[in-house]
Parts: sequence; C-alpha cells; structure tokens
Amino acid sequence: MHKRGAEKFLTALYDSGDVYKGSYEGHYCRPCERFVPEKELTDEKLCPIHKLPLEWLEEENYFFRLSKYQDRLLAHFHENPDFVYPAARRNELLSILDSGLEDISISRSSVSWGISLPFDPEHIVYVWIEALMNYMTALGYETDSEQYRTFWPADVHTMAKDITRFHALIWPAMLMAANLPLPKQVVAHGFLTKDGEALSKTRGICHRYGLVPSKPTDWMRSVIISCANLVSETMAITVRIVWHARYNADLANDLGNLLNRVLGLVNKNFEGIPEPTTSGEFDNEITAMAQTTAEKLDEHISACAFDVALETIWEFVRRINRYVQQTQVWTLAKPETKPRMGTILYNSLEALRFISVLISPFVPDTAEKIQKQIGLTEFDTVAEWGRLPVGLTVSRGEPIFPRVDVKKQKQKQPKEAAQPKQKKAKETSRLVSFADFQKLDLRVARILSAEPIEGADRLLKLQVDLGTEKRQMVAGIAEHYKPEALVGKQVIIVANLEPATIRNVESHGMILAGSGDSVVLATLETEMPLGTQVR
Repeated sequence: MHKRGAEKFLTALYDSGDVYKGSYEGHYCRPCERFVPEKELTDEKLCPIHKLPLEWLEEENYFFRLSKYQDRLLAHFHENPDFVYPAARRNELLSILDSGLEDISISRSSVSWGISLPFDPEHIVYVWIEALMNYMTALGYETDSEQYRTFWPADVHTMAKDITRFHALIWPAMLMAANLPLPKQVVAHGFLTKDGEALSKTRGICHRYGLVPSKPTDWMRSVIISCANLVSETMAITVRIVWHARYNADLANDLGNLLNRVLGLVNKNFEGIPEPTTSGEFDNEITAMAQTTAEKLDEHISACAFDVALETIWEFVRRINRYVQQTQVWTLAKPETKPRMGTILYNSLEALRFISVLISPFVPDTAEKIQKQIGLTEFDTVAEWGRLPVGLTVSRGEPIFPRVDVKKQKQKQPKEAAQPKQKKAKETSRLVSFADFQKLDLRVARILSAEPIEGADRLLKLQVDLGTEKRQMVAGIAEHYKPEALVGKQVIIVANLEPATIRNVESHGMILAGSGDSVVLATLETEMPLGTQVR
C-alpha cells in the first residue's frame, strides 16, 4: 500500500513540472542519509546531529523546485500564525524563509534499496522524502479511501525540533505542488538531555543511562511527559534520581497505592462492587472535580501542554486519595455505617475507572490494568461519571507500580584516590548536631496559588496553606514547574525560617526540593493534615 501510494504521490509531484534532473555534491551523513549544508558544517566536518565524520559525495539526483514555493509558504505562515508551534520554532523557520530557499535533492543513485522513482527506475527516492509520504499512504491515499478522506489533512504533526524543516517547509511545499491539503499544525519539541547532551540511541547515551528497556514502559512515558516542557529549547531530565522520584511519587504512591487500597477494602467487606446508596460529605465535590478535570485535560492537550495535562490528572488522583482519608472509610464496616462505606468505595472505584480513561493516551498499559482489576472485561473509553456497573467482582492483583529503591538503582561509582584523613575531615565538617537539626520546624503545606515574579525568570510567588495559617513564599522553581501545575500539591516547608525579601517580594519560609540537572519538590507518600510536623 505504501509503495503504490508513494509512487502515486511522486508521479503527481513530477507532473507538476517542479521536478528536474541535476547533479549534487557535498558532505554526506550516512546515518542521516542527507547532505549537510555548508552553513551547518563544523571545522571537524562532523554531522551536527550524530557527531560522526561526514564523507564527500558526488552524484546525479532529481531535484524538487522548493525555491518556487517560498512566497506561498511565507504567506501560509502569516495567514496561519499557529501553523508551527512553539513560537521559537516558527521564528526559526521564518528566518530560513526570509534568507531564501534552495531546491532540494529528492533521489539517490548511489543506493540500491528503496522505492524507485516511477518516472526513472534508475533512481531511488530519498528516504526522508519518502518517509513524509507515510502520513498519507498509511491512511489509503493510493485509493482515496474513506479513512484517508476522514483523517487527512492531519490536525497536528509532532516531532523533534531538528526535523521541522522537513515537516514545515519541504513537506507543505510538495503538498502544494501536488494540489493536496496541508497539515493544520506542526508542533516541535526540544531534545531530552543529560548534562547538556541529547539522549540519543544512535550515540549510545540512552543505553549508557539505562533508559532503553526491552520494550517501552508506561512509567517511562509518564515521567518523560511529567518532567518535560514541550515549549522548552531542551527538556532536561536528571536521569535515574528524578525519574525514580517522579515514578515513586505519581505512579507507585498516588495511583498504585490508591488502587490497591480500595480493592483491598472492597474484597474484605463486600462480595463485589457495592451499590452507592448513601451519599455524604465530599461526594459532590469529587464528582464535580471529575468533570472539570476532563474539561481541563481537553484544553491542555489542545494547547500541547502535555506535562500540565498529566499533572491535572494527578491532582484528581491525589484528591481521591484525600477523599479516602477524609471519610476514614476503613472505620465504616459496622452494619449501621456499611451502606456509607459501600458508597465511598463505589465512588473511589468509579474515580479509578474515570482516571484510567483520562490516562489512557499517556500510559495505555496501566489504564488497561486498572480496568481489569476493577472487574471490567472490555476497556471503557467514556469519561462520564457513574458508568461503573454494580456487582462486578474485583481482583486484588499485583501492584501495577512497585516502588523503586533509588539507592539500589544507582550505578556504582569508581573509588576515588583520595587520602582517607582528608576525606574524613571533609565529611566531619559537613556534619550537624542533632540539636541543630531539631531547630528546624518542617511542616506539611499545600500550595494554593503560584504566579511568576516580574523580571525574575527563575522565581515564583507562592501562597501556601499550613492549616492554621496561610503564608507567602518565594521559590526558585519557575524553570522546572509551571504555576498551574503546582496548585494543590502538598509540600514540605521550613516554617521557622527568618523572613526574607526577594525581588521586592516577602518570603516567609522555604520549600524543600531536590536539585541537580532538574528540581523536584519533596512530597509525601500519602496526603497528611496540613501543618503536620515532619521529623
């Protein structure tokens, strides 16, 4: 199907009159399968992506007259401001357009594998030109299928920033030449990095840090989305420590423990999913939050704010954990309160079903496991409250996210040749007495609001609730957390820190966080009453 569809597209491109034969020479990267322009060359003649030596290559090619479409592309960018997102990527491409486009090679005569040009079988279509056609050929472009007519043009193309030129300039120009509709939006993200180095499979970095499992895992998908901001130039992630911290906090503690806890209570006290007969405090609140969570999720996904979207779901997960704590459902097994217990557990299970629907685009395997454990035999994709049938038999099952011991996961570090006495002295100088530690008043607080501080890119102004009082604080976490993603989080603060004025904003306390390549707030395994002292 793909081959015939590609041949159909190449024929349409050739019939446009904008394909011609010529010769090409330049520095060539085999892994990229592309000629690297002179302006991208380093003194060492290395590929800017793979950092591998380039080879000089001369061959006869077919070219696409890209330069002809410069004005039409420029007009399309101005008429559709959101065609390329984020703005930084759009500005880069506008700069390329303003500097002028050159015709591009679309074939190779030096390779023997691939799809031959239908108008010259001696030439093979350039692999990255052919790859673009997959978006249409996979839908049945060759036969103008119903699926193709339904889903093309695509609502959005998503890719890394290094291939935006192909997707937002070359591909649209070829579609224009073939009189076909353009994708509605191109979204480009930065690279995942470690110490400023892209996490690349080609260069072995992913394997070096243990980030390539035997198969893609939900926890990796979740943590990448949680830690990564699509708009950032790079998406820096502190490998292992941060990944496992987010894994333990969001997945193992919040979601996994909630599921196991509720299933355990149902199995212990009921024959199946109980009927919700006795409403009470907090029930309407969680029902309303389910609906608002789904609405917010749609908004965030439409804006490509996937990290905020996932955090919105975790806020609902944390609220259901708090619902279980607030109602103290485990104390209601007596005959006179058991109907209320059944209602609370039904609501908790329905919330888990609802959550599984919301998380399914992010962690599909986990979503399916949740629904199976609560007794659903077919995956329910509808985010509407009250769809969970009564009477289903639930299973305790295995924990969907066992906790990860970060210390055991650390790679052994080589011993440094240091003098023992010097090392001992250094360690001793960093020790504090237990009496000094007791002077710190660490408390549980909840973030009520967060907003940027004008002129301070790294700072956020926070309002936090300590249970008995509310405080204003300043935290240097703006580069790692969006303000809206912080609201509702339980954190640990130093409550007896001397007040300070930072950028003309008073700060009464300090939030605890771990820092390295990234910053992760210190949170709790389960929610606790505000103001609880941490020892």
